[in-house]
Amino acid sequence: MKVMVLVKATEDSENGVMPSTKDLEDMGGFNEELVKAGVMLDGDGLRPSTDGVRISYPDGEGPSVTDGPFAETKELVAGFWVWQVRDLDEAIEWAKRIPFNHGESVELRPFFEMEDFGDAVTPELEQRFERMREDIGSE
Repeated sequence: MKVMVLVKATEDSENGVMPSTKDLEDMGGFNEELVKAGVMLDGDGLRPSTDGVRISYPDGEGPSVTDGPFAETKELVAGFWVWQVRDLDEAIEWAKRIPFNHGESVELRPFFEMEDFGDAVTPELEQRFERMREDIGSE
């Protein structure tokens, strides 16, 4: 099972407060454990929403671009991991070990798998998606 781990923003992350050397060392060690266990597929931190934009697609209108920052800090994402795990329970066990100590939280969201879409995925669509995965080098 592939799971996205969304690191929720905090006031500090939205205000551009950078982690300490100890925080970076602790997170680096945790990430090394994830990599050695074959769990971590990807991950990174994101700049504050002041550096971002939000694009909305209202019904019947063209896309609308809004510059950051965005108001609801608790709804923003400050970073992410993509993990390959046996099941959600394994992801929860890994997440409990994240070396956060500044009020952070994470949300775990499983990825859809092809079989989740049932009959909507024709053999042609499945081949098309497989070719794209191969082209970008993902599983």
